[in-house]
Amino acid sequence: MSEEKNLKWNEGITGYQWLVLVVCSAGWMFDIFEGQIFVASMRDAMPQLLGGVSADDPKVAMWNQYSFASFLIGGAVGGVYFGWLSDKWGRSKTMIVTILFYSLFTCVTALATEPWHMVVLRFLVAMGVGGEWAVASAMVSEVMPKRSRPVMSSIFHASSVGGTLLAAAVGYFILAPQVWGDKTWKLGFLIGVVPALLILVIRWKMHEPDQWKKAQERAAQDKSQATGKMGELFKGANLRATMVGVTLATIGLITFWGCHIYGKNALLRHAQSTALTAESVAADADKAVKQAAFKKHSDTIKKAEMTSMTLNTIGGGLGLVLFGWISNRLGRRGAFVFYHAGAAIMVAVLFLWLIPSGASYTQLAIALPIFGFLTLGMHAGYAVYFPELYHTKLRGTGTGFCFNMGRIGSAVYLLVSAKLALAPQQAAIYMVPIYIVGCVVAMMGPETRGEELPE
Repeated sequence: MSEEKNLKWNEGITGYQWLVLVVCSAGWMFDIFEGQIFVASMRDAMPQLLGGVSADDPKVAMWNQYSFASFLIGGAVGGVYFGWLSDKWGRSKTMIVTILFYSLFTCVTALATEPWHMVVLRFLVAMGVGGEWAVASAMVSEVMPKRSRPVMSSIFHASSVGGTLLAAAVGYFILAPQVWGDKTWKLGFLIGVVPALLILVIRWKMHEPDQWKKAQERAAQDKSQATGKMGELFKGANLRATMVGVTLATIGLITFWGCHIYGKNALLRHAQSTALTAESVAADADKAVKQAAFKKHSDTIKKAEMTSMTLNTIGGGLGLVLFGWISNRLGRRGAFVFYHAGAAIMVAVLFLWLIPSGASYTQLAIALPIFGFLTLGMHAGYAVYFPELYHTKLRGTGTGFCFNMGRIGSAVYLLVSAKLALAPQQAAIYMVPIYIVGCVVAMMGPETRGEELPE
């Protein structure tokens, strides 16, 4: 035990444990790609599905919001269902189903011909996305030793950065140059079938965690120890864990869609403003005139959008990776407070000062990684913290429920903001007090730093 305690987080890790981390991380990375490829292509795809209208047409924004909301609701349904199924059926088996789900339905999206097709397919893709995270986060936690668990779980969640960067690369090298003409957006979705290859590795190499097997044995001997009993999430100590977990995830996902998405497009808007100036078009000019100016500079604008996404994602990736390290020093609750408070400050700086004052390209490029670090980094805490809140028999169910119920709150937010037609910058500023609420909620949860996973 003393030797184990003195080992660093990355020492003594077996080849199989590294394999689990790599496969689960790859699954989550492609999860995010399947979501972000829509973000990268929505200004091209939705106008076509609406019959060739302008990308700035209000109907485009409305249907994109519906698609986002559908994605969030689908993630909630899939996350809860597949998390529960993993407690009953097994982690590795369920992971195969979730990856197959999101890979195939992303590929099928290339065949969409109507806006509602996109909305329905986003729901189905998200079922697999939400489910894979719930299963993979539980599996990483159960396979890793205590000293390694927070850092490994942070690395797992930080792999999402790879998915965003992959989507940005597709946007930069495929969507921007329009390699298939005005149908190029379809190619991005066709690439989404690639993750299905992971199924071969999972089927061949991975097995169920020992903790899960032991939980199944206890359930076989004692019916009161049955796995995946949803009602137990709202009883005793589990109620506190569930309420705190769901609230933290809701705050994180509302603020992600409420300001992180808008903030990461800062360079896109800067490039659009520069294009208008170059074409001597006023900011309040007719939409058709502005659209014509944007079209002349479409390649530059698309590349600025992808650069903005990349800078923001790099910062976010660092924030995700470092959550485990920070939480080992400040505690799980202290780490959440650090990120929420820092995000509130950075959102105010970006949306109340830099953007309104017409900050330069360089200033925005410097601010974006910091903004990404603080507004995205807390999300790794869900992979670190939520599995530590529940016993093995409920880990997949509880983890999936907490994270994915947060999607419901953010879906409601998106639908309300679409209905009220809130300006993105105005909506982003509203996120500041929500981050402050996150600080309070974090302090209400149990502290799990340094503890073994509950059996």
